[in-house]
Amino acid sequence: MKIGRMAVAVVGCALVASVAQAAPANRQRGVNARQQRQAQRIHNGVKNDELTRGERDRLSADEAAIRAKERVYRRSGDGLNANERRDLEHDLNKTSREIYRDKHNDRTPPPE
Repeated sequence: MKIGRMAVAVVGCALVASVAQAAPANRQRGVNARQQRQAQRIHNGVKNDELTRGERDRLSADEAAIRAKERVYRRSGDGLNANERRDLEHDLNKTSREIYRDKHNDRTPPPE
């Protein structure tokens, strides 16, 4: 009887762990999805007056440069290889940190 309870407990833990890992899977993955999420963060920052025009323009230029680099990578072969993906993720990480810093630096756009 102890073995049966132990087996049920192990299976139950495994199910809970698999459900916990599957929760973030609802969010789209990949470079393009991440670029869209970051563009949305920039848009929301402008809408909520968390970003100034200069900050928005600089962040948008960073995003455009990443998209251009991705186009070059994708044209050079069959999709993105591991090194190209890693390079784009590095650039996206940097831009993500910049978005966060700019949104939380207490600067507000001048009144119109």
